[in-house]
Amino acid sequence: MLRASAVCGLIGAGGFAVAESQHGIAMYGEPALPPDFVSLPYADPDAPKGGYIATGEVGSFDSLNPYILKGGTPWQLRFLGVESLMGRNWDEPFSLYGLLAESIEVGENREWVEFTLRPEARFSDGSPVTVEDVMWSYETLGTVGHPRYHGVWGKIDKMEQTGERKIKFTFNAEDRELALLVGMRPILKKAQWDGKDFTESGLDVIPITSAPYTITDFEAGRFVELTRDPDYWGKDVPIRRGTQNLDTIRLEFFGDETAFFEAFKGGILNSMREFNASKWETQYDFPAISAGEVVKEEIPHGRPTGITGFVMNTRKDMFADWRVREALIQAFNFEFINETLTGSTQPRITSYFSNSILGMDHGPAEGRVLEFLKPFADQVPPGVIEGYSLPVSDGSERNRDNIRSALALLEEAGWTVQDGVLKNASGEPFEFEILLGQGQVENTTIANLYVETLNRLGITATVTSIDGPQYRERTDNFDFDMTVYRRGVSLSPGNEQYAYWGSEAADQPGSRNYMGVKSPAIDAMIGKLLNSESQEDFRAATKALDRLLTAGRYVIPFYEFNISRLAHAKELKHPEYIPIYGDWIEWQPDVWYWLDE
Repeated sequence: MLRASAVCGLIGAGGFAVAESQHGIAMYGEPALPPDFVSLPYADPDAPKGGYIATGEVGSFDSLNPYILKGGTPWQLRFLGVESLMGRNWDEPFSLYGLLAESIEVGENREWVEFTLRPEARFSDGSPVTVEDVMWSYETLGTVGHPRYHGVWGKIDKMEQTGERKIKFTFNAEDRELALLVGMRPILKKAQWDGKDFTESGLDVIPITSAPYTITDFEAGRFVELTRDPDYWGKDVPIRRGTQNLDTIRLEFFGDETAFFEAFKGGILNSMREFNASKWETQYDFPAISAGEVVKEEIPHGRPTGITGFVMNTRKDMFADWRVREALIQAFNFEFINETLTGSTQPRITSYFSNSILGMDHGPAEGRVLEFLKPFADQVPPGVIEGYSLPVSDGSERNRDNIRSALALLEEAGWTVQDGVLKNASGEPFEFEILLGQGQVENTTIANLYVETLNRLGITATVTSIDGPQYRERTDNFDFDMTVYRRGVSLSPGNEQYAYWGSEAADQPGSRNYMGVKSPAIDAMIGKLLNSESQEDFRAATKALDRLLTAGRYVIPFYEFNISRLAHAKELKHPEYIPIYGDWIEWQPDVWYWLDE
C-alpha cells in the first residue's frame, strides 16, 4: 500500500541505503552534460528577452486543465504551463537534469529514486514548492488525474518524505525507466485545490504551477495568451538558461485550415508550421514573404517518423481479422494520393520507428530480434517474423493489382461482393465511418479519395466531421470505426509504449491505444526494452516491437515529415545548433528569441 510518511528513521536500522547524489540521470550510462554545465547545447544563455509568438491550431478548447480526462485543452499547456522535478535534454535520447530538484539519487538497481528540491523553487504566486505539494501532485494525478499518469503511480510501492526537501519513491516493479519517469510528472500547488473538485475543473480554475509562463488571458474556444513571469524563480538554473525568452505566447484557434492559413498570411499569426510539401512550394509566395517580413526555414531532425494514418478500431468485429486490415491497406492508393496532394514529394512512413536506428528491417527477422519474437511465433500475424512491407501501387487511379489482392483477402476472410455490395455470410454489408475533427481539410481530402476506392470494393464508408470537444469525447471513449491517428515516438521509447499499444490501455478511456490491440507479444517487447541493460538488447526489442505493430496492420500509414517546415516573422530567431530532436527547435517557445533588425 502507498504510504506518505513524515521524516523519520533516516539512519537507523530502518534507514535508507547510501547513494551518490547526481545532477542528472541517463537511461543508459551517464548523462552527457557535466555537473557544471552552463546551459543546454541548443540554447543560447545570452539570448535576449522580449518579443512574442502567435501560433494557431485548427479546433477549439473548453478546458485549461490538461491534467484531467474531462474536456479539451490546448495541448501546449502540458509543456508550457507546468514544471517537473527534472527536465530533458533534447540532444540526448533520454537524459534528465535537475529542474525543481537540485539532485537525484537512485538505488543500485534503480529500485528506488530520491529527489532533493531546490530551496529557491517557487510557484507563480511566490509560495515555495514543497515536498507536500509534490506528494499531493503525484497521488492526485496518479489516482484521479488523466489516465496517462496512472501507469507510473501503479508501480510506486511507497512514497515518503525523507528530509525537509527530500522525497523518495520505492517501486514495486523491475523497470529501469521508472527512476526517470517519476522525475517528469507535473507539480501543482496543493493549496489551490482545497475544497475544489480536481476532476471537474475546466475554464473556472487555472492550475497554479512553478512554470515561467502563466495564463493571463483567454476566450473559450478562441485563444489563450501566456505571459512570461519576469520574476521567474528558475532563470539561473542551468537547464533553463537561454530558454523561455519570449515575453508573450498566444495560441489562436480556427474552424478550418483555410482560415488558419489566411490568419498567418494576414499577420494575425507570426509563426506557421507547414506539413504539406506541395503547399510549402506553391502557396508561400504572399506579400509578407516577398518583402522579407516572413522567412521560410527547413529544419532537419533525427527522430523516428512515428505513425500517422487511418487507424482501424479492432474492437469492432469488421476490423478484428488481420486479412481485412491488410485488404484495406492494399486498397489505400498511397502513390496516387501522394501525387495528388504533394506532387509525390513526401516519402511514406514504412514503420512506426522508420527514419531511425530503431526502425525494423523489412526482411526476415534475425539475431536478437528473432530470438525475442520466437516464443510468440504461433500468435503473431504473418509477416512479423517472415518480413513485411507496405504494398506499392502503380500510381494510377485504378490501382488494379492491389484492388484484386484486397478482394482476394476479403473473400478469404468471409466477405464477398453480392449485387455490388460487400457482405459477410450473414448478409451484413461492410459499412463503416471515418471520423474526423472539424476543419481537417487535408485529411478530409485523403478520406474522400479513399472512399472512392472503397466503393469499388463494394464497401460503404462515410466521412463524418465533428467539432473538437465532440471528437475528443468520442476518441477518448473509442467510439469510432476509423479515424486519423498520429502518434510520435522517440529515440528512447519507454513506459509510454504501454499507453500507446499495451493490452491494459486497450480498455482504458483516454489512452492512446486507439486500435484496441491486445497482444502478449507487444506487451513482452515493451517489457524487454524497458529492462534492457545494453543498447543491443534495447534496439533489438524496439525493432521487434516495430515489426509487431507494422505487420499487425492496425494503421494505414500516410507520408512522413522528415523535415520541419517553418515560416515565421524575421524577428524570431533560434540558435544555430540543432539537437537530434529537431522538433525542440521547431517548437519555438522553448529556445527561440526575438531580435529586431
